[in-house]
Amino acid sequence: MKKKILFVVSLLFGLMFINSGLNKFFNYMPISKDMPENMMKLMGAIKEIGWLFPLVAVAEIIGGVLFITNKFRALGAIIIFPVLIGILLTHILIAPSGLPLALVLFGIELWVIIENREKYLHMIK
Repeated sequence: MKKKILFVVSLLFGLMFINSGLNKFFNYMPISKDMPENMMKLMGAIKEIGWLFPLVAVAEIIGGVLFITNKFRALGAIIIFPVLIGILLTHILIAPSGLPLALVLFGIELWVIIENREKYLHMIK
């Protein structure tokens, strides 16, 4: 039962990141009209650095796809981790309205990392 729940949660998590990454390339989701001014400035600054937005998008897409698969979920979690830290800090410092969702995503990320901790031990030995 635990494996089925983890798969469903991982599927939804991965699809959210794939969607977010694809949106960075194709802009199919409109920007919210009530976005805080500081957030708009941040997004403008990130877009000004020409390589950063595509890099984050690729990390989200690859990480999301890997996160869905059981075999490569641990690798997907490592790829998505820095992006998720950025999302969490953005919502803590600039746009607190999105913090509950960011905390849920961070909790899922930690759950997957803890479930796969034996796969990471080789990196720190």
